[in-house]
Amino acid sequence: MPPIAPALPTLRGITHYRPRNTMTFDHSLPRGGLTRPETGLLLGAAVLLALAVLGPAVPASEHQHGFADQRMLWGLPCALDVLTNLPFALAGLWGLGLLRGLQRGAVDAVTRAAAGLFFVGLVLTSVGSTVYHLRPDDAGLLWDRLGMAVAFAGLLGLAGASRVSLRAGGVAAAAMVVAGPAAVMWWAHTGNLLPWAVVQLGGMLAVTAMALLPTRCGALALQLGAVMAWYGAAKLFEAADHAVFDALGQWVSGHSLKHLLAAGAALPVLAALATVRTGPLPAGAAVTVCGQNDAPRHPGVRAHFMRQGTGTRTAVDPARSRRPRAQ
Repeated sequence: MPPIAPALPTLRGITHYRPRNTMTFDHSLPRGGLTRPETGLLLGAAVLLALAVLGPAVPASEHQHGFADQRMLWGLPCALDVLTNLPFALAGLWGLGLLRGLQRGAVDAVTRAAAGLFFVGLVLTSVGSTVYHLRPDDAGLLWDRLGMAVAFAGLLGLAGASRVSLRAGGVAAAAMVVAGPAAVMWWAHTGNLLPWAVVQLGGMLAVTAMALLPTRCGALALQLGAVMAWYGAAKLFEAADHAVFDALGQWVSGHSLKHLLAAGAALPVLAALATVRTGPLPAGAAVTVCGQNDAPRHPGVRAHFMRQGTGTRTAVDPARSRRPRAQ
């Protein structure tokens, strides 16, 4: 009887092996009941809706079109307030170019759609705000705010997808696409500014609250805190339009600086997308690495990424994974 050869590891023996610490990009929407963050987001939306519908009417300021810097340069009225809208268009077009360069599956469908909505909204904001500042009046302000509503919808979708769930991101973006223009049209029809104030400020509060949550495993590692810091600074300069203009020797107004700072809020989104690669991702890429039991790992932990045949990506922590034993 011939001797039995010792068992050697084969490809069949390790075909179904998977390291303990892995991260998979799940592009499907969650099933089942609402999670706790989803419930909190839904309750917050209900409170904001009740405030917008049942709250007292808030008239617009009589001086809302009275900007500090109304100088004409090169035949252009309110020149600096007009020209400082250009960064919105540049950021929006840059972002759309980044999205177009990503291969299918590099980011999940909800994040891609929300980012596209955000960048399109920036371009629309640039156009609408330019039209408005060339001749500041209610008709121009309508187009300015409609563009902003689209950008807000994209940002809210990105926040929900990265911090809560893909389902939350998709629903939040869709809800803002409806609520934002509806609030603008209600203001244009009735003069009541409250619904628009709730959409704008309430939406930003929601993004700030989601920034306190950890990034979901496999989600785009978007620095929401940085986004809100840029936008918060922009609102402060907007409120101090005349004071800033006087303090700076009438070189530039607070509202012009507000445009530049608000456009800067797109930089963290652009930075997160710019680090996403269509091939193997290096350590430090803009995704969250998960450890055991899907717990988020520290961003400094090294991880190797590989593309799997199913169209998903898996991050493997080499420090904790173990080699397969021979079968």
